[in-house]
Amino acid sequence: MIMALSGDTSRLRATVDFVKEQDTATLLPLLLPGLDGPELRTMVERCDFSHAALLVFPPGEAALEAMLADCGLVADAPPAPSVVVRERLAVRHKRCAADLDIGVLRPVAECPDGARRTVEVFALTVPPGSDLDTVAAHERERQHEAHVAFEVEAPDPLVLRGLCAAFGRYGATPDGGGYNPHENGTVFYFTAPAEAKAGYRRVELYVPGDHRDILAAHLDEHRERQPAETLLRLLTGAWTTQALAAFARLEVADAMDGERGVGVAELAREIGAFAPNLATLLRYLTMLGVVSEDRDGFRLTDTGGLLRADAEGSMRPLALMYGGPFYESFAGLGHTVRTGQIAFEQRFGENHFDHFARDPELAELFDRSMAAGSRMFDPLPAHPVLTAAAEGATVVDIAGGNGELLSRILSAHPRLHGLLLERPQTVEAARRVLGAAGHTARCTFRAGDFADVPAGGDIYVLSRVLHDWDDDRCREILRHCARAMPDTADLLVVERVLPADGSASLATAWDLHMMCNVGGRERRADHYARLFADAGLTLVGRAPLPLDGSVLHVRRTGPANTV
Repeated sequence: MIMALSGDTSRLRATVDFVKEQDTATLLPLLLPGLDGPELRTMVERCDFSHAALLVFPPGEAALEAMLADCGLVADAPPAPSVVVRERLAVRHKRCAADLDIGVLRPVAECPDGARRTVEVFALTVPPGSDLDTVAAHERERQHEAHVAFEVEAPDPLVLRGLCAAFGRYGATPDGGGYNPHENGTVFYFTAPAEAKAGYRRVELYVPGDHRDILAAHLDEHRERQPAETLLRLLTGAWTTQALAAFARLEVADAMDGERGVGVAELAREIGAFAPNLATLLRYLTMLGVVSEDRDGFRLTDTGGLLRADAEGSMRPLALMYGGPFYESFAGLGHTVRTGQIAFEQRFGENHFDHFARDPELAELFDRSMAAGSRMFDPLPAHPVLTAAAEGATVVDIAGGNGELLSRILSAHPRLHGLLLERPQTVEAARRVLGAAGHTARCTFRAGDFADVPAGGDIYVLSRVLHDWDDDRCREILRHCARAMPDTADLLVVERVLPADGSASLATAWDLHMMCNVGGRERRADHYARLFADAGLTLVGRAPLPLDGSVLHVRRTGPANTV
């Protein structure tokens, strides 16, 4: 143990010397051979050499303080938890992350050029006799976590993407990274090219703030080089669904606070849970960014706040639905692919519309889960068809659910009237939603089916309806619409449209979901155009909506085809 500590002190002293000797302009070309001229000057302007890092293994806090003192370093704050390094070690050594007590310190090294760079010291506590000795020996030999780091001064997304691309052009390859909620910073790791001359093979870009959107592409590129790890992460997707569903079902978010941490024992008492297991769930959700952990306990992030029952735009009903009936039905996806039959019907013995209709609580949950995706509707009231509508025009929302979309339209346009067509058991829920928004006097409610689409409206809306059905049923629904629409009427169809170029889209995921659960499908824009044409309608425009949605603008082209 004494020899190991001595070795850690020697490694730390060498790191301190390196930090004092280097600067940004000299270090970057050593790491990225060939980088010079204007591109080097641009990178020097955009990022600063901020620290060098290593991982040490003290038996306790006193030994860590003594090691720092031997190297002329003073820590001005207690160690902060290191989420990124903890997760990397857990994966590398097949350990539970909760068993790895890793903190990070950043003592300042006074440099001859006047700069105040830091030495980033990751410390994994290895008590005497611990089975972590093998982890420590491996890490000392391989130096996986030793790296040099540059901090991006102006974390503009365009600058950040450009820096990542520049590292790639000079031979550096993505090597992981993560978002650390304890300090609100995003880390991008690279492996320097083999010909690098700096003595370090790992390079970090540290960016203040939450940049997980850009990090996602960086990690995807890293995982392409780690196929087994990639597949393992994909295979645990079901665990994520159930972790979120359990978090929602137990109403943990409602007992938490976004401003202050709450201890696990207090949370467990409030929701009636077993504290050790609740802690395990929360640590997993911390990794997903749903909650974060600080010295006071766990707190909600903005993402986790969407699982509160009282949150505006709460997505708790979606978590309960996707972690409930739809989760069960997805176990039959193989059956659907093999036979063409609908997995939901195999699991529950009837189609999902009939199944939900038999259970009022489940039907209400389904309607609320549909409303939970209402962010897709945010720009819709500003569609030119609605903004240009005449005084007193009527908007007919066909299968309008609980009235969330129609309520938004009427709120944005006090001069318009609404008519909502829905199943009898849903009409009352819609009446309550529109009544609470003060729109009852301007709205008519009609119980019925697609064959009952009322004639004489000015604007018709079909929101997330057609993807429930096969092509034949879609043609039938559209013909009902076409027969009811005056020649001057407009039809707005809200759906997720499959990308024509095969690019990543939520529509592709929902295509699988619709196939498995209702026998429907998502479609490409040209596919929708053919369905419209078969019903005597023409696609005249398309505009994007949030959550990979689209609004398709459709007009009458002639008498509906009744064949």
